[in-house]
Amino acid sequence: MNFIQALNTIWEKNNSLVCVGLDPDLRKIPQHLQDAEYPLFEFNRAIIDKTADLVCAYKPQIAYYAGAGLERDLELTIEHIHTAHPGVPVILDAKRGDIGSTAEMYVMEAFERYKADAVTVNPYMGTDTLEPFLKRDDKGVVILCRTSNPGAIDFQDLDVGGQTLYQTVAHKAHTDWNRNGNVMLVVGATYPEELGQIRAMTGDMPFLVPGIGAQGGDVENAVRNGKDSRGTGMVINSSRGIIYASNGEDFADAARAATLSLRNEINTHR
Repeated sequence: MNFIQALNTIWEKNNSLVCVGLDPDLRKIPQHLQDAEYPLFEFNRAIIDKTADLVCAYKPQIAYYAGAGLERDLELTIEHIHTAHPGVPVILDAKRGDIGSTAEMYVMEAFERYKADAVTVNPYMGTDTLEPFLKRDDKGVVILCRTSNPGAIDFQDLDVGGQTLYQTVAHKAHTDWNRNGNVMLVVGATYPEELGQIRAMTGDMPFLVPGIGAQGGDVENAVRNGKDSRGTGMVINSSRGIIYASNGEDFADAARAATLSLRNEINTHR
């Protein structure tokens, strides 16, 4: 089963468009875990085991592990998801993008070392930098298009021959890059009008949608503008709003409650 097939299966099985962002900061996890041999893994494992029946994906951000020198925690986290909860896809948020030979190494990092099911990539350097990812038709290639941060307007809104840069990326993704049917687009919930524009341009291509929760994206507007013709097509990420729902020993139960609440809110608008 390839990545897109796995998404379609889990959307239906768990009746969920929720993705939990596993972005643990060693300074913010509960005190009783900070002295563990693999503290970020122990934190993640508890949350994963409490939420796996409520999600459509997990999305660890590589910087939270590499920045702290805790890459082994990331390896263990992804291994645990695949072993204990098979069928739940893992999107490695790494935003890679470089010349072809370097991109090949990033492919090995994401798919061979970490064994992720998909990885986020930056298209700024062009098609040849994406090609090593795109040819992995068993894996997902999640291309930055209209990101959720305020500075997205600095470049993504620039006019490029009569359309914006983000529209150009969406068009290329839909017409050229998705020849293996393994492409997703990153489209932020903080820009619902643009979310709707990109949906109209790309048919039922799946979207990774950050920006809900701490970044202020509105669930109703995001779902109304971003859902596909089947009422799915979205992997709606929440990180801080779920993993830090409590900083006490009940953190995993609190994460489950927050995930369930978000799933139910999303489903009311589907």
